[in-house]
Amino acid sequence: GQHPSGLSRGVKPVAEPLRILFVSPEAVPFAKTGGLADVSGALPEALRRLGADVRLVLPLYRMVRQAQIPMAALDLALRVPLGDTLLEARVFEASSAGGLPVYLVAREDLFDRPHLYGDGRQDYYDNLERFSFFAHAVLRLAEALEFQPHVVHGHDWQAGLIPALLRYPYRTSRWVGTAASVFTVHNLGYQGLFPASKLPLTGLTPPEVFHLEGMEYFGKISLLKSGIAYADAVTTVSPRYSREVQTPELGAGMDGILRRRRSALSGILNGVDYAVWDPMRDPHLASAYGPQDLSGKGRCKQDLLQRMGLDPSLLERPLVGMVTRLDVQKGLDLVLAVLERALDLDLGFVVLGSGDRAMEDALRAAAGRHPGRIALSLGFDDALAHRIMAGADIFLIPSRYEPCGLTQMYALRYGTVPVVRATGGLDDTVSAFDPATGEGNGFKFSPYTPEALFAALAQAITLFGDPAAWRRVMDNGMAADFGWARSAEQYLALYRALRPGG
Repeated sequence: GQHPSGLSRGVKPVAEPLRILFVSPEAVPFAKTGGLADVSGALPEALRRLGADVRLVLPLYRMVRQAQIPMAALDLALRVPLGDTLLEARVFEASSAGGLPVYLVAREDLFDRPHLYGDGRQDYYDNLERFSFFAHAVLRLAEALEFQPHVVHGHDWQAGLIPALLRYPYRTSRWVGTAASVFTVHNLGYQGLFPASKLPLTGLTPPEVFHLEGMEYFGKISLLKSGIAYADAVTTVSPRYSREVQTPELGAGMDGILRRRRSALSGILNGVDYAVWDPMRDPHLASAYGPQDLSGKGRCKQDLLQRMGLDPSLLERPLVGMVTRLDVQKGLDLVLAVLERALDLDLGFVVLGSGDRAMEDALRAAAGRHPGRIALSLGFDDALAHRIMAGADIFLIPSRYEPCGLTQMYALRYGTVPVVRATGGLDDTVSAFDPATGEGNGFKFSPYTPEALFAALAQAITLFGDPAAWRRVMDNGMAADFGWARSAEQYLALYRALRPGG
C-alpha cells in the first residue's frame, strides 16, 4: 500500500524541525551584563532539547575573547551594509556546553571594546552604527550559511531593527524573506534612542518607518519601538508585565504602541537554569543541602556571617539578603527609608550590588554605623551571590517594576524566603504565605511605600519565630519548579503559530 509520495498509508511524514535564528546582544557564558544573558544562554538550549534547530548569534566582544572560549573562524567574509557603505565582518563559530551552534560576528572597530554598550557613565556614541551593523550581519550570515529560519527571535533594543529589516529590505531574500519575527522585551526602560538624522545608516527609508506607527519616538529613532512595531509577535518576560506595559504608569512611553499591538503581545515567564542554581550541587557553597536535609543551610549561613564580618549571634536571628543593582527601579530608595527601623526587628542585613553612587554611599554609611549588623559588598561577585542566596533566611526584592526577575526564583530553590513587591514577574512567581492553609511561598506588598515594605518584612520576621511554619514556607518554595522546559514549550507553541502553514 504505497502512496504515490512513497510513504506508506497511515504514516505521517515527520514534520521538519522548527529552525530558529536566535539573536541576542549577550548570552552566558560568552558575554553578560544582566539577566538577558542568562535567558539567551539557557532558552536556546531548552528549545534544542525539545527538537528545534536553533542557532544563536551575538557580537564578538572583547569580553568573549577574554573568556578564551574555543572558536573557529568560518571561511566566509560577510559584506554588511552600513548606510551606503559595505563593511566586512568576519564570523567565528563556537558551541555551547549543550552543543548549540553559536555564531559570533567580529568587527574590531565596533565590538573590540572594554564594555558591551557603554562605559557605565554613558552609552557608546555609535551604538546605532554598532547594532545596525549587527542586525544586517545576522541576516547576511543566515544567507551565507544557507540557513532558512522559520523564525528570527530577537531580544531587546539591540536586535530591534531586525523585524523592520525583514519587513522591508530583506523581504525578497531567498533565505530569510519568509521568516516570521519574534521580539522579546526584557526591560522597557532601555529603548535604544538615537537622532533621527542617523536613520539612513539603518538601510531603512524614512517614509517606510519614521512615523508614529513605526520607529519614530518623540522625534527620535527608537530601536525598541522598531521591534515592537514590526515583529509578528512581541513577548515580555512575564504574563503580568505584558499587561503592565500597556499602562501609562509602567509603559515607559511605549504603552500606546503596545496597546495597538495587543493582539500580537503575550507574556512568557523566564525560566531558571537549575544546573547553575541548585543548593544540592552548587560549588560555591560551604555545604550542599536540599529539601530532604536542610542542615547544610545553617552551615552556609555560618560561612556567610564569617566571610562578611557579621555578628555570629545572627545565626539564630533572621538574616536578610539582597543581590541587586543599586538603583531606584530595584526599590533601594524604600530599603534606605526603612533600614534603621528594620534593625529594631533584630535582624541582620547583607547586600551585594553596585549602581547609583548616592545609594552606594548611603549603604556604606549605614554599614559603618552598624558594624556586625549590616554587611555591604560593592561590585559583582558571582560566588558571593550564590553564598548570599544560600546563607540568608529572607531575600528582599522591593522593585518599583520588575519585568520578570530571576533572583526570587533562585531564592525559592535555596529555601530563602522572598519578600517582594507585587509587580511584574515577582507577582507571577511569589504567592503570599497563609498560615491558616499552609499555602504560599513568600511575602508580598503592593503600594510602593516604605510602610508597606516594612509591614511585609515585619510579617516575615514574625513567622521566622515559628520554626514549624517557617519550615513550611521554605518547603513550599523549594518545591516550586521554574525550570526552562515549560517556558520553552510556550515559545515553541508561539513559533508554530507563526510558521507558514502552522
